[in-house]
Amino acid sequence: MRTKEQVAGIVAALEAEYPDALCSLDYDKDYELLFSVRLAAQCTDERVNQVTPALFARFPTLQSFAGADVAEVEQYIHSCGFFRAKARDIVLCAQVLLDKFGGRVPGTMEELLTLPGVGRKTANLILGDIYRIPGSTVVDTHCIRLSNRMGLVDGLKEPEKIERALREILPPEKSSDFCHRIVLHGRAVCDARRPRCEACCCAPYCKTFLGD
Repeated sequence: MRTKEQVAGIVAALEAEYPDALCSLDYDKDYELLFSVRLAAQCTDERVNQVTPALFARFPTLQSFAGADVAEVEQYIHSCGFFRAKARDIVLCAQVLLDKFGGRVPGTMEELLTLPGVGRKTANLILGDIYRIPGSTVVDTHCIRLSNRMGLVDGLKEPEKIERALREILPPEKSSDFCHRIVLHGRAVCDARRPRCEACCCAPYCKTFLGD
């Protein structure tokens, strides 16, 4: 594990390197982010952003999604992979949002987890980006990889365990933005094949670079 000073150094280095800690998915409405995150499972955000403009134009309201033919939704999202399950979840989710939540994306973990296709990663993203709730911690593949490489966690692979561990060491008001920044850093520098430690802003605090 990193010391409190090393954790603070990593957080500060990422803040300086990536000042705009923004979600890379494009959306205008809260439920559009919810659906985009579902589409991004096993798919790149770049691909999702190519698909959603036509999808959201065809179904411009939550009501239109709720009444959509699942087969038609499949046609719009086919290139995202696992399109049948994703289309089914999106239509069902729209129906649940209207029937149980008055057309509003709920703002608690417990409520979000009742929605079709929504797990803790998606719920934390909604809580952090839409509701700005402190402590919201999104654990994706980049977060799993970098958290272990940097020494923020020790050998953890289960997303929920990593989420709990990060909640204990990250400032709650910075955790959501930290998760966005660690994704950006994972794409730009610390990729899956080989960490580019020579170009890494976090190297002075990183377990892999320091060898400890």
